[in-house]
Amino acid sequence: MSRIPTPASIDAAPAAARTHLEAVNRQLGVVPNLFRLVANSPSALEGYLAMSGALAKGSLPAQTRERIALAVAQINACDYCLAAHTYLGKHAAKLGDAEIAANRHGGSLDPKADAAVRFATKIVRERGHVSDADVQAVRMAGYDDAQIVEIVQHVALNTWTNYINEVAGTEIDFPQAQALAA
Repeated sequence: MSRIPTPASIDAAPAAARTHLEAVNRQLGVVPNLFRLVANSPSALEGYLAMSGALAKGSLPAQTRERIALAVAQINACDYCLAAHTYLGKHAAKLGDAEIAANRHGGSLDPKADAAVRFATKIVRERGHVSDADVQAVRMAGYDDAQIVEIVQHVALNTWTNYINEVAGTEIDFPQAQALAA
């Protein structure tokens, strides 16, 4: 059970958040618990959706964005985000089970994506204190400065969703992600 009440429907959410929740419903065909929970603060929901929308227009492929989300959720032990991004990784980004497992272990089977995921995990583990060599490694893999900034922003956005879900105890409304093999 969530520590912060999750509005049961769009109509039960604060009036100022309803337009945003309706937009989520149009885009996804459903309004996941995370969005309804965050709707308790219409300003927070607006900020989350604005950042998500802006990053979706960035130059990182959807598959790489999901890979980063999986790696960050694994490090932060966010079961909600692991469930959500495993589902989205499979169904939206078309990632296979082996790739999702690699992402959750902090890498990728794709060499270029591997550099982005490894860099993202380094950012999380080192709380942003990466080395010159870390930045150079992601550049050498073919990422430009704009993409490096986007990787950092994806880490920040996913860390925020991990944290809000853990603080709130958001009820998982996606199929549970399987535990990783040791």
